Amino acid sequence: MNWFSLAVAIVFGVLGTLSMKLSHGFQHLKPALCVVLFYVISFAALTIAMQYIQLSIVYAIWSGVGTILMAIIGIVHFNESLSFRKFFYLCLIIIGIIGIHFSDTFIAN
Repeated sequence: MNWFSLAVAIVFGVLGTLSMKLSHGFQHLKPALCVVLFYVISFAALTIAMQYIQLSIVYAIWSGVGTILMAIIGIVHFNESLSFRKFFYLCLIIIGIIGIHFSDTFIAN
């Protein structure tokens, strides 16, 4: 349930951010309402995940995976550019998430 809650938080956080983009500065009502709804669901699920998983791991995964997913959506759906630098730094985010997740495992052994 804890990792599922984190996955739900990530999905709804991404949906909230996407709705924010589609609301055009909260000028369109339906996406603006979706921003609020999706972020409430995301933060509720994030709160549940934090009861079982360490804060640093939960937040790193939530924000990092959300950032990577939004970058992919931006590139595919909104025709944003993908440079080598952007790709490189997104890879560093992935490495950081993996590093934080496994940091306690390596220290304990």
